Amino acid sequence: MAQAKQGDKVKIDYTGTLEDGTVFDSTLESECDSDECGCEEDGDCGDDDCGCGCESGPMTLTIGEGELFPQVDEALVGMAPGDKKTVVIPAASAFGEYDKERIFTVPRSDLPDDLDPVVGDELVLANEEEEELGVMVIEANAESVTFDANHPLAGEDLTFEVSLLEIL
Repeated sequence: MAQAKQGDKVKIDYTGTLEDGTVFDSTLESECDSDECGCEEDGDCGDDDCGCGCESGPMTLTIGEGELFPQVDEALVGMAPGDKKTVVIPAASAFGEYDKERIFTVPRSDLPDDLDPVVGDELVLANEEEEELGVMVIEANAESVTFDANHPLAGEDLTFEVSLLEIL
């Protein structure tokens, strides 16, 4: 039976979980938490860019092109259709360790007048040089807003259950 190698285009299913078992991403519709992400009951939200972390069916990728983590690409090499593997990616190799120094507070007077951020909002801030920074609002009051610029999965070890479905 053929085995996957660098440069092969393959079709896979995967489920990504955190140490506590929380599913953060999956190509399997049954893994989608429709209550949490707002998707329809069948796991289909109808919006490819909804950000819910629920894919709609197998993923096609080319091994070695960095479409997922390098550790997943490495695991796919040598697999045959039907094979399954578990890949654990430590936080430092995934989205980095959580860094408290990436939390900062901005006076509301420094924000645009039409911006009224509330806790949980995900925003993209830009400085005068037009450098962009993705942030989440973690505190907001009348005087200031506190932002967290860490990736939402920073500090988390990631586990991927990967199934090779087909070598294309």
